[in-house]
Amino acid sequence: MSYTYGIFIYDKVAALDFVGPSETFTVSNYLKGEGRVVTIAASAEPITCLSGMRVIPDYTFDDAPAVDVVLVPGTEGIHELLAMDNAIAWVKSKAEQVKYMTAVCTGALLLQKAGLLANRKATTHWMLVEELAKDSSVELMSDMRYVRDGNIITSQGISAGIDMSLWLVGQLHSPAHAREVRKILQYDPAPPYTAEV
Repeated sequence: MSYTYGIFIYDKVAALDFVGPSETFTVSNYLKGEGRVVTIAASAEPITCLSGMRVIPDYTFDDAPAVDVVLVPGTEGIHELLAMDNAIAWVKSKAEQVKYMTAVCTGALLLQKAGLLANRKATTHWMLVEELAKDSSVELMSDMRYVRDGNIITSQGISAGIDMSLWLVGQLHSPAHAREVRKILQYDPAPPYTAEV
């Protein structure tokens, strides 16, 4: 089955938070011979990552295609991100439409602000655990690299986002497929990908 992955990008986004998962999804699509990965931003203007890398979004909130998965990466500029009312509204509107809503690192705080983590288990980067813990409706699982609760998946920082992405393609296709993706990426986490379901 073909899947479209939508990656939300914005100024000061942490590049590896979305580039790692993007590569995972792209390799998965390559092996399947179908599907696509698109970047989506508030406007069509180039965005500048924390590292200074510039990225041109494929689509905006207004013209983005239907997606099966949304990924919200994190940032050090969390206060600027959480002030983006249009991003919060867009993420909230997509939550019931997509198969999975995912976040890497501090992206979980955007999901929380959109009301998507209420009465759910979640995790985030260790530096922002206390911030997420301020919301008593969230069951914080700070020791977990990634946490799935329903169709919401949150993960810790950078490499945990890749772990989450591998688990996700294993769910969408099969564990064997996820292992093949991992091998092509030559991603050798410790512990390695072991999910069977």
